[in-house]
Amino acid sequence: MRRRLLAVLLAGALLPAGLAGGCGIPDRTEVQVDGRVPAGESGSLNGSGSQPPTRSGTEDPKEFIRDYLAAAAGEREQAYNRVKEFIAPEARSRLPKRQSSEVELTVVRLLEPSPEARLLTNEGIWEVKVRVQQVGVLRADGTLDAPVARDTVYVFKLRPADQGSQGLVITDLPNVLLLSDEALRQYYGTHTIYFWNSDQTQLVPDWRWLPSAVPAERRVTEVVRWLTGGPSDWLASGVTKVPDGTAPINNATGSDGRWEVNLTMPVATNDRLSKLATQLAWSLSDLNGQLDLKIQNQKRRTVDLGQERESHPRYPNLRTPLRFCVYDGAIHPLAIGNEPVGAVPVAAADNRNVVSATLSRAGDEVLAALVVTRPDQKQRLQVGSGRGEVTVDNKSTRLYRSIGRPIWLRSSDSQHPSGLVVADGTLYRFDGAGGMSSLGLSGSVTAVAASLDGHRIALIIGGALYVAPVSVDGGVVTVGDPRKLTTRLTNLTAVDWYAENQLVLAGNDGRQPAIYQTTVDGAVEYALKRDTNAPVTHLAAFPGGSSGALPSFSFMYQATRAYRNNPFTEIERAQVRDVAVNAKASGPSAPFFFY
Repeated sequence: MRRRLLAVLLAGALLPAGLAGGCGIPDRTEVQVDGRVPAGESGSLNGSGSQPPTRSGTEDPKEFIRDYLAAAAGEREQAYNRVKEFIAPEARSRLPKRQSSEVELTVVRLLEPSPEARLLTNEGIWEVKVRVQQVGVLRADGTLDAPVARDTVYVFKLRPADQGSQGLVITDLPNVLLLSDEALRQYYGTHTIYFWNSDQTQLVPDWRWLPSAVPAERRVTEVVRWLTGGPSDWLASGVTKVPDGTAPINNATGSDGRWEVNLTMPVATNDRLSKLATQLAWSLSDLNGQLDLKIQNQKRRTVDLGQERESHPRYPNLRTPLRFCVYDGAIHPLAIGNEPVGAVPVAAADNRNVVSATLSRAGDEVLAALVVTRPDQKQRLQVGSGRGEVTVDNKSTRLYRSIGRPIWLRSSDSQHPSGLVVADGTLYRFDGAGGMSSLGLSGSVTAVAASLDGHRIALIIGGALYVAPVSVDGGVVTVGDPRKLTTRLTNLTAVDWYAENQLVLAGNDGRQPAIYQTTVDGAVEYALKRDTNAPVTHLAAFPGGSSGALPSFSFMYQATRAYRNNPFTEIERAQVRDVAVNAKASGPSAPFFFY
């Protein structure tokens, strides 16, 4: 009963206000939601604020180990001591050596609702096995790096506590500091900080974890330390660090709408301070008020946080999303409920033999990329751009057996539009003229999706999920080293960005095809649709916030037939607009958003 209550409380803590009542709790630890995101987004310091468990007097070995897997959560200064309380004195040497506050935690996903416990002797000696999936290494700066350990089972031995104390203690344990993903969700909040891209024209999000017990007045200090400490390892090659030598002189001070930050910064020009002010405003998006920015004790700038965010939006070109699909080999608008319906911006002469498509914007221009089929069943990429009706007559010179859904990279460089597409297992860059060049990634790539900022991508390589940074310089696209993410799903088939730091993905959930959601670091995942009846071959999401009649975290997919979420419903023929009288009867396919 205690664990069931914990799961219910956990779900309510993570869901946005007003959504907790619509969530069902499945048999396993993740929460199943109907297309709505339970994990926090930008600046969301969710979590209970409660302290992790200390050793109790319980004699239940399963409950004891579950508490042990949460004891290392929270602020690092106390984590090591909390963990030691669970361990018998003779076994404490098995713990990793503590080095100041740089305590690294091995985060694991529990694959079973409860550990497996076996009584070894009548003297109360227990063996407890925990089957896990390695999620990553949580570092002191709140980043979750790729897993280092490869263990899938951890074995503990327990004995009764010494005379004068109740409960159990651990006598044999792994020599790593473990943290369950359940404890990560309960005792940490999420926070997004922002770095500039390579030409400092676009902010790029970086996802962090902050103990919920950290008081509000210290959050400004933590954000400043994160920014000056640099981006997450996997993102570093795609963003610009703050100038070398920039560091906090002391803790940030203030509260109630007025803060002060004191830094060292070599060559603190007005331009550098302006860029830093925008970074701080968005990295502190949960705060309003004024922030005095000092350089070596001299006030150089006062930042109105709310006004700075209003003057420098993260995604200035974001428009109201419109739904489209392919019907009888052509792009058509979709009419869903009260949502606005758009007109197809592609010239009718080019809107033929279409398999899949994408539409995007670069300034005032529309970008179109279509995958078309020839009579010999070979496929070709055709692209075009323009204002008003777009002629899509720039064709790739090479033909392919199969081309995935193309994507345009949203970038401020409207003079050099570029995108990514997967063809015959290889990831290619394409430009506005239809030219394609391989990006040289190893392994069989089957899907690619781009974030709203255009500088992070998700990939499916060899049936597994990866994320990678992207740099765009004068239309030249460079992809950094992909980082593999952990998920319960296997044999992945499709992925897209579901929100700023969330992915929606499709694959096999044990014995059936399913759709899940996961964070950009793979730490927290939820089942969105347990059984899609057939494998998902196409998936498209809207990664922005609420806009008009379209709810947040919306996606559409194809699993033989086309569907949408919010709620999960098949897309019907009657919802396809502008179909010719003599069109061949078929079902809607390859649905996508234009925004």
